[in-house]
Amino acid sequence: MIRAAGLGWVGGSFSQADVVTALVFHHMKHDPKNPQWADRDRLIVSKAHCCETVYAALGEAGYFSKQEFDNYGKLGALLQAHTERTAPGIEYSGGSLGQGLSFALGEALAARIGAPKDPSGRPIPHYRIFCILGDGELDEGQVWEAVMAAAHYKVDNLIAIVDHNKYQSSGKVIERINLTPLAEKWQAFGWDTMEIDGHDFNQILAALERADKTAGKPHVIIANTIKCKGVPSLENKNVHFCTLTDEMYQDAMKALA
Repeated sequence: MIRAAGLGWVGGSFSQADVVTALVFHHMKHDPKNPQWADRDRLIVSKAHCCETVYAALGEAGYFSKQEFDNYGKLGALLQAHTERTAPGIEYSGGSLGQGLSFALGEALAARIGAPKDPSGRPIPHYRIFCILGDGELDEGQVWEAVMAAAHYKVDNLIAIVDHNKYQSSGKVIERINLTPLAEKWQAFGWDTMEIDGHDFNQILAALERADKTAGKPHVIIANTIKCKGVPSLENKNVHFCTLTDEMYQDAMKALA
């Protein structure tokens, strides 16, 4: 996709690839043949510019033809340069950062309407909401408003996943606004908090399963990742929105072969 378009969000798409793979192919309840199935789990990609690996997973799963990859980012194409709900399997049209968790919270609250209740009166929604956030967008105040509200309403069908690759568009996250200690902040706001290696499938799936078994709190998984994971020549560099040169493309294809 990025090669066809000539440019794209390489680093942040690759850093979240293992998390997206675990969700789409191993954990989420969904049906590519019925994208609007009422009881499907929803994936909200708040860092909506990092859409390439999401489209790759959805295409591989069968939501649309992989021939659509060649038209990525073109005017009128199904797959736009930020997630758009016009594409099957995409639940959130994103653009400005910091808004996805609020949207995900609304979806999670909506899932409780009319849901059956356990003996204590707690709603048991038919579906879960997964929201991927970038660590850079945690600078946005709206994120923390959603964090507070989700904890207050005990929205336990909401699972946030922070792609903690340590970089944002303008440099290292810690040098822009230092959010450390990150896990302790989410805990202080009342969330069930886990910190994992975001490239270890056993840890990713174990964290997702733990969230399913922990009631009464929203959940956050802080996934420690590497920007542009999988392409050694680009890893741990701020390869954000960039032109994909012939050399970069060849290095990537060789590393990923």
